[in-house]
Amino acid sequence: MAVTVSLVALFGLVLFFLLRSKTLGYGAAFVAAMFGFFLASTGAAGPINQLATAFISAVGDL
Repeated sequence: MAVTVSLVALFGLVLFFLLRSKTLGYGAAFVAAMFGFFLASTGAAGPINQLATAFISAVGDL
């Protein structure tokens, strides 16, 4: 679990700087995919999924 959280933090930080510098290419796509992959395997996956479901249902009710 500790290694996964560290990789999530690392990929999230790299993705943040790539987006901030507007350097979007194949490398940024790889970093984004890896960030999502490792984030999905942490404890944050459940609350993020619930938040996305709530948001989609709220937008659907408009």
